[in-house]
Amino acid sequence: MNAKVEVQQQGELQEKLVQVNRVAKVVKGGRIFSFTALTVVGDGNGKVGYGRGKAREVPAANQKAMEAARRNMVSVKLDGDTIQ
Repeated sequence: MNAKVEVQQQGELQEKLVQVNRVAKVVKGGRIFSFTALTVVGDGNGKVGYGRGKAREVPAANQKAMEAARRNMVSVKLDGDTIQ
């Protein structure tokens, strides 16, 4: 497991890549490797979302996870502070 943290600004959203994991599918001719990515997106003001993406290459998995996180955002009730 690779624990990797990456922060980017997407408009007002903060995006963090939490984890990238290599997985293998065993077939008759050998192994087929792919990657899964877990990301978290938030605006720092009570809206947060997470997403998972899977692809044959890391950048594609990361992009799919970011898009899924932006689609699955929910509001979190805050009491003065942002959950970090």
